[in-house]
Amino acid sequence: MPGLTMKIAARIHPRGPDFVQLMRLDRPIGTWLLLWPTLWALWLAADGLPDMRVLVVFVLGVFLMRAAGCVINDYADRNIDGHVSRTRTRPLATGKVSPREALITFGILVATSAFLVLLTNGLTILLAFGGLALAALYPFCKRFTFYPQLVLGAAFSWAIPMAFAAQTGELPHILWLIYLANLIWTVAYDTEYAMCDREDDLQIGVKSTAILFGEADRTIIGLLQGLTLLCLLMVGARFDLGLYFHLGLLGMLGGFVWQQRLIRNREADQCLRAFLSNHWLGMLVFIGLALDTMLD
Repeated sequence: MPGLTMKIAARIHPRGPDFVQLMRLDRPIGTWLLLWPTLWALWLAADGLPDMRVLVVFVLGVFLMRAAGCVINDYADRNIDGHVSRTRTRPLATGKVSPREALITFGILVATSAFLVLLTNGLTILLAFGGLALAALYPFCKRFTFYPQLVLGAAFSWAIPMAFAAQTGELPHILWLIYLANLIWTVAYDTEYAMCDREDDLQIGVKSTAILFGEADRTIIGLLQGLTLLCLLMVGARFDLGLYFHLGLLGMLGGFVWQQRLIRNREADQCLRAFLSNHWLGMLVFIGLALDTMLD
């Protein structure tokens, strides 16, 4: 699929693949990790299938804002990525895309997302400003704090209150438990991701929870994964979710155990495999949640 995306982009324009790579359209893992919790929130807010217009707005919004986040991240890291083995071929690092072109691309993506938000309601529009601020802030945090993963978690979870606002026009207290569950999960999986670059990051002075946690990284990731499951169990109890949802959580638990095996030696390729597998765990939770709410 990534190869097909690049081929289509090349047919449209010779420089198309560079912008596909800039927006990470050839690597959709981030889109999935942003999408699944958004769908959790929409289905819970609607107690089943959400309003179709709201669903379309949020699915497209997830796609656009994840792309925008990747662009502004690469813009912020344009002088760093060339020193990290995993990122040295990114288009801003190699000069295939200029910083000005990246900012224009970011502006187009954000403007298109803003148009979509205007199709919702006033509360959702107000919340969108917070989401944009978090998305723009995250790429710069790794220079000042060891907790950029926490800011990413806040950004990746912001669609949850927006989904409740768009679907119900309200912000019930329970949504913040869903928000917390996803924030904790994001810190766990993005720490796995940061473990891939730990040695390079130490050399160039970039901060991350992987560096902060040090030898305790596996233990802390495990604790975060346990807290994620606990929060989701509490969400299930609050929404009176049944067998399918809990089977989804059981699948997530199994996935977390497998991830611990993958990262036990802290090898970069295995840490990356662990990170990528989180897509399937989010999907399992959504399938269980959707079945319980729609078949109730």
